[in-house]
Formats: sequence, C-alpha cells, structure tokens
Amino acid sequence: MSAPQYDVKDLGLAPKGMEKIEWAYRNMPVLRAIEKELIEEKPFEGMKISVSVHVEAKTACLARALARGGADVALTGCNPLSTQDDVAAALADTGMHVYAIHGVNEEQYLDHLRMALDFGPDIVIDDGGDLAMLLHSELKDLTENIIGGCEETTTGVHRLEILEKENKLLYPVVAVNDARCKHLFDNRFGTGQSVWTAIMALTNLVVAGKTVVVAGFGMCGKGVALRAKGLGAKVVVTEIDPVKACEAIMEGYEVMTMDQAAPIGDVFVTVTGCKDVIVKRHFEMMKDGAVCCNAGHFDCEVNIKELSSIATGEKELRNNIIGYKLPNGNTVCILAEGRLVNLAGGDGHPVEIMDMSFALQAQSARYIARYGRDLGNKVIQTPEIIDNRVAEILLATKGIKVDKLTPEQEKYVNSWEF
Repeated sequence: MSAPQYDVKDLGLAPKGMEKIEWAYRNMPVLRAIEKELIEEKPFEGMKISVSVHVEAKTACLARALARGGADVALTGCNPLSTQDDVAAALADTGMHVYAIHGVNEEQYLDHLRMALDFGPDIVIDDGGDLAMLLHSELKDLTENIIGGCEETTTGVHRLEILEKENKLLYPVVAVNDARCKHLFDNRFGTGQSVWTAIMALTNLVVAGKTVVVAGFGMCGKGVALRAKGLGAKVVVTEIDPVKACEAIMEGYEVMTMDQAAPIGDVFVTVTGCKDVIVKRHFEMMKDGAVCCNAGHFDCEVNIKELSSIATGEKELRNNIIGYKLPNGNTVCILAEGRLVNLAGGDGHPVEIMDMSFALQAQSARYIARYGRDLGNKVIQTPEIIDNRVAEILLATKGIKVDKLTPEQEKYVNSWEF
C-alpha cells in the first residue's frame, strides 16, 4: 500500500496537542538530556524509524527526539483507544508521518500499522509487538533492510522470545521492557498510579473500604495492588504462579482463585498478559455494580464477548463505562471496553515515569543503529550502561548523589578470597 503523509482526525486540533506535548517535555529532563546528544551526534541520519506506541504527549516527545536525531519517523498507535487526537494532529502538523485516530475499528487500526511500515523502516520501536507481528507475517519482505528493533512492554517481549525460540525472529530486538529502569518503575509505579487515576476518574467512586481483586502479581500487578492498598482497599490477588502467590501473601494480601474472588470483589483489575482471566462463570457470580477493567496490553483478559452473550441488556452508565444487565438482575460494569484502562480511560503513566522509559527507548534505538547488524537475530537485554545512565541523569536532575566503591571495596566484591 502507498501511505499518505498522515492520517489523523483533525489538523485543527494541533495547537491543543502541542500544549500537551510541551507540558510533558518540560517534565522529562532525562529524555531532554539524551535528545541533546542525539541532536549533536545525529545517529539516525538517513534512517527511517517506525514507532507503534500509545500516541499521547509523552510518546510525542520520544518521536520528536528521534526526528531531531536525524530520523524520518512514522508514528502509529498500539491500541485503538489510547490515541489522543490532538497530539496526533500536532505531530502531523510538524510534518511527521502520523497514522492514528482514536476509536478506529480493528481493520483501520491494522491499516495504520501497515502505513507506518510502508516507507520501509531501518528500525522499529514496538509496544506490544504489533509491528513485529506484521513484519513476521504479511510484510516479511520489509525485514530485509531492518537493522533491529526495540520492545516496550512485557507482552511484546514474550511474543518476540517465542519467535526467537522457534528460530523465526528476523532481526535483533532490545528488550527495553526488561531494563531495571523500566520494569521497576514504569511497570510497578507507573501502572500502579495510572490505573487508579483512570479508575477513579471514570467511576468517581471511593476506593477505601472496597474489595479489589488484582489478577496477576507480576511487576504491574504489584503496583496496582500496592496503590489499592494505599487507597484503603482490601486487596485480593489471584495467581497461577505459586511463588508469586506466596510473595503476595507475604505482602499482606489475600490469595485465592478467581472463582473464589468473583462473589466478593467490588473492583476487578486484570494484569496478566493472558486471555480469559474473567469469563462467563465469574460474571454470573459477581455483585450488582461490580466494576471490571483491564491493565494488561490486549483486550482479551476480560471476556466481554461472553459477558455480552449472557446479558439481557447493555447501557452506557457513564462515559467509557458500559453496564451489562444479567438475568439475575445484577449489573456488571466494564471500563474502557476492556482495553488498557490507564490509557483508554486516562492519560497513561505519569510524565516522569515515561521520561525514564523513553530515555531508555531513545538510547536503545541509538544502540541498534550503531551495532544492530552485528547482534544476530535474537532478543537482547538493554545494555547495563544504558540502564545506569538513565538513573544517573535522573539523580543528577534531583541534585542527589550516591556513594561509590573505593578501589579496595571493588577488589573485595570481585574476589572470592578473604
């Protein structure tokens, strides 16, 4: 297909979008420091970079940094409901290739992904692996010139690792998600805060005193549970991993199966990366007014098709909240159509959190540009020097210093001798 320069809702929204971008930019000191280096070095000169990440203000700052580093950038979303149309318009208005409109259907969403790949990228930056999936299926011919990629989230890294295991991965990918400055802060503190910010804004309900069921106790689930506890909720965790279940118990949470949790939960948040976490039998046991939402990447964790099939009626109860009336008279409330609640129902992670994550992305893309052709077709960890640099810059912006090992201490910790 031959892609247009851009496909956005309305260029007239650009001024409002630029205000959002500039607010984010002023609060992203780490990315600004990396951007300054990119401007001076121009590591992406003559290169094309396709980016599939939630199209909102923080992502716009990353896209601009890549462009200022010499790249021709094509940006699209990684979720049909997370695009902010004014931000997409602002970037398109600057001349960037942007293919993102809030609320598109599945086929339009896929078309936008294809448009972002149409100009033949040298580097791809993914959040969930959608670009990678197209490049490993219908658009394999475009991979010949790809130097490598970067992956932003747990789900995407998992998909890529499966491709590598099956010897089907066609280019090297940096697992940005697994960097310490990503999963420790973005996944835990970013998800924890943004999920509850969105839930509270959408529902306008109190959290304190409610029973919150968190499905999955990975890094994201830990953050969601931590913030629910801090807001005064009684927290129940469901898990399939016995070690993580033990960890949840040690953190002071109740652990049970979803079958056990379904009748007692007031708010359900899925954060597993798997499908069919909440299904028909669970909905049938839920309280009247139970709220269900998803904080995993794809909208398959809460099985809304099964819920719709048993419902006697559906009604929009509040913006972005659909109530499903069940035969027993109870209503189950679904937030943001079961998509990522913090982005489909809010502004996503706090700016300072994404400052760290996108500084990692920018540096990892530079690493791919320099060394990608020598890395082999595999998923690689973010180099420690990149990870540490993000932390060092952040500490410097806060005027914080940390201790350093003396030569004697270094010798001690690197020796097996007494």
